[in-house]
Amino acid sequence: MQYIFQAEEVSKKYDKHQALTNVSIEVPQSGIFGLLGPNGAGKTTLIRIINQIIAPDRGNLLFNGQKLNPGHIKEIGYLPEERGLYKKMKVGEQAMYLARLKDVKHSDAKVLLRQWFEKFDLMPWWDKKVEELSKGMQQKVQFIVTVLHRPRLLIFDEPFSGFDPININLLKDEILNLKNQGTSIIFSTHNMSSVEELCDHIALINKSEKILDGKVEDIRKSHSSQIFSLSINNQNGETAKLFEPVAELLEEKTRKDGLKDIRVKLREKVSANDLIRHILPYADLHSFHEELPTMNDVFIKTVTGKYPQERNTTLNQHTLTDQVNNSNS
Repeated sequence: MQYIFQAEEVSKKYDKHQALTNVSIEVPQSGIFGLLGPNGAGKTTLIRIINQIIAPDRGNLLFNGQKLNPGHIKEIGYLPEERGLYKKMKVGEQAMYLARLKDVKHSDAKVLLRQWFEKFDLMPWWDKKVEELSKGMQQKVQFIVTVLHRPRLLIFDEPFSGFDPININLLKDEILNLKNQGTSIIFSTHNMSSVEELCDHIALINKSEKILDGKVEDIRKSHSSQIFSLSINNQNGETAKLFEPVAELLEEKTRKDGLKDIRVKLREKVSANDLIRHILPYADLHSFHEELPTMNDVFIKTVTGKYPQERNTTLNQHTLTDQVNNSNS
């Protein structure tokens, strides 16, 4: 596999704070690489090192197989979470200025910006001041000027911040288009559903160290919680006693049609086939599937030590993020 960027044993310390400790990552070419971790984990420090804003204390950095150097800056596009536009400048004037800073010819910039502005419904705002734009519109402008010079590596830090669902989908489509055109992308976010939808590979950093990396699907499978959902009827005996020898009963619900929806966690050394063989003499089995953990589950498990399912708690995305951040405070 070819890599657009590699970090080898990278460390960085600020005064008494260790920001990164021997972190190594490999970002494949023409893919989307999720850079994950709680607030303060070290993600932003690594992104600043890649952009050569700061230098590591030690470690090796490679861009497309070559030692990272100032000449590579023009091949990298960075969309920070913070807004970085001049509020008093006109939108079109500023977009042209930023395009020229990225060595896009004036004539090319005009054509490209018009295409992007029309696609993102921004043309009516061309002669407006930036301060007149909403947070989401400003983020659209920043996205455009980040990708305009067609860099080989794009770094997006919480790119969906400030967007409504319609514009989030618009941006997701454009990110996937860029990937399909051969662009490599580093995607830093707390939104685990976006990670599952977009990312091919991920690395999880916590307390300055990389604690998990690999392909998204491989990671989900390796973190199987051995929880299964079943639908049964015509059972003999009490549900808990029926499953007792092979699984722990987590949840039981009876539908109006008489079917029971069951969630169980397999006991140690019990396989899915063992579970099925045990049930069939005592009940009719209508459906059966394993609940593979989501990337949100994996994130929580890796950082806090427990899956959300193991707590029998349903948490929304913001609550999960708050819990992870609090666990590291």
